[in-house]
Amino acid sequence: MRHRKIFCLKRPFLLAALLAALLAAICMLSLINGGLKVGWNPTSISLGRYTRLDYEYDDSPEKLSNCSAILWGEREALEQAKLLTVSKDFRKRIRVPDQFYVNASKDCRKFKSSRKYLTFPLSQEEEDFPLAYAMVVHHKVQNFERLLRAIYAPQNVYCIHVDLKASPSFLAAVSAVVSCFPNVFLAGRRERVVYAGWSRVQADLNCMAELLTTGVAWRYFINLCGQDFPLKTNLEMVRALQALNGANSMESEKIPKEKRWRVERVHHEVDGHIQALGTAKESPPFQLPIMSGNAYILVTRGFVRSVLEDQRILALIDWAKDTYSPDEFLWATIQRMPGVPGSTWASSKYDLSDVNALAKLVKWQWHEGEQSSTDAVYPPCQGIHIRGICVYGSGDLQWLVKQRHLFANKFDTDEEAVAIYCLEKYLRQRVLAQLQEVNVWYSTFM
Repeated sequence: MRHRKIFCLKRPFLLAALLAALLAAICMLSLINGGLKVGWNPTSISLGRYTRLDYEYDDSPEKLSNCSAILWGEREALEQAKLLTVSKDFRKRIRVPDQFYVNASKDCRKFKSSRKYLTFPLSQEEEDFPLAYAMVVHHKVQNFERLLRAIYAPQNVYCIHVDLKASPSFLAAVSAVVSCFPNVFLAGRRERVVYAGWSRVQADLNCMAELLTTGVAWRYFINLCGQDFPLKTNLEMVRALQALNGANSMESEKIPKEKRWRVERVHHEVDGHIQALGTAKESPPFQLPIMSGNAYILVTRGFVRSVLEDQRILALIDWAKDTYSPDEFLWATIQRMPGVPGSTWASSKYDLSDVNALAKLVKWQWHEGEQSSTDAVYPPCQGIHIRGICVYGSGDLQWLVKQRHLFANKFDTDEEAVAIYCLEKYLRQRVLAQLQEVNVWYSTFM
């Protein structure tokens, strides 16, 4: 006993580290245990003219599918999840009205605690590498709030652009959630976003400009929409972005012939729709080679500053405003411009497809197929398709978590609730494992 006492007295730092590790583990276990409930608890709240039950989560209401078994691809678990997903009663019970978020966030401390938001940086590595997000949303508050919770960290900064055509109840709910976080804010300038129109790009530009003025020395910019969800923890994202060593990651390829009309013809907006004028468009400024890509990018702070200040890019932006779906070529073209931070050469040798870019994984219906097919890019969708895009189901999760992308699209709590709940639980468990790893290292070397 005497020797053990002397050891403890001589190693106060080791004792403190062990206690810190224990407290952190207890904290994270609390996050995990409270993090996945589907259903209504016995506490009711007033929602205008009617009353509904408060929304929380429960690991196994109605024998909610075994997430671990789903991630292992076990057939019985997947079949149970599918039956639950198509149940009208289940869908009705998990749907959360907009007014809930307005009421729940009146007490921000309780809201963040009950929803298990991470309110402290989980490692020095993450604290030293803050990220900036732009989120363009217009409906489905539940999707938005779950996405925010999944990517939230206090060292990051988040700009939320709410579409001008969003309902008043949606705007009120998002505003209420945002008000609880000092590093989350609504975009000061909002756009009425038109599909395939310039307004989609302008929404991101608005957030880019505001994010640069926040005072947070963020390293990378990530843009999202409300039906995205992460495939990696914040620490895993930080390490993936550090590995880029100052490069950007996005789709950027030679524009295919079938898409050239988008930049060769003039278009204009009519009552919220895009209509071709049929007139030939002038050549791009500086004879820039127009590339093909998509709206979602992972780019450095320097890239964002260049987008807002570089005269060549400003000329390209002005030229692109009357084209069709400019978000699908603008960023990809800037990425190949000489001198832009994080960019690559314009040579086709540097082309990068969406499958290989880190930004976001999307399953397009016409690229799906069995692995034996030479034309298939990815396996068949296990959820449903909306406008040719897979809304991921539980059966997609085993494949999704093996991908290198940081995010995937689409997820929908109305259509495939179990998939998003199980992915959320998977990420929380990885956060816990990482925290334990960090504390073991800390205890070893203190």
